Amino acid sequence: MALNKSAERRRRRAKRHKRVLKKMRGTADRPRLVVFRSLKNIEGQLVDDDRGATLVGVSTQALEEAPEVEDLSGKMAASYTAGKTLAEKAKSAGIESIVFDRGGYRYHGRVKAFADGARAGGLKF
Repeated sequence: MALNKSAERRRRRAKRHKRVLKKMRGTADRPRLVVFRSLKNIEGQLVDDDRGATLVGVSTQALEEAPEVEDLSGKMAASYTAGKTLAEKAKSAGIESIVFDRGGYRYHGRVKAFADGARAGGLKF
């Protein structure tokens, strides 16, 4: 049975994400930063895979109006701000070093802006 275009795209992304997860694991010392991108929003969670628990999470839905970031606007600025907010929450929880899981998405655009915001907030990866 042939899948429609969007279902096929989701299936391929899930397959890529699964392949990456085989080699990557988050621990309590160095949790995994998982990124999920939808058409309107982006979400990030720090996950401890040993316990199967989410330590910190943030979404652009929960943020107020994203302030303008130099050279960025709209969803890119919101992604950068969300990454920075996640880093601040992680710092207050005592987390400084992480493993970045791009979630099967290409590392560009909003995913890259989210990662850059997390780095600017002080996370090391």
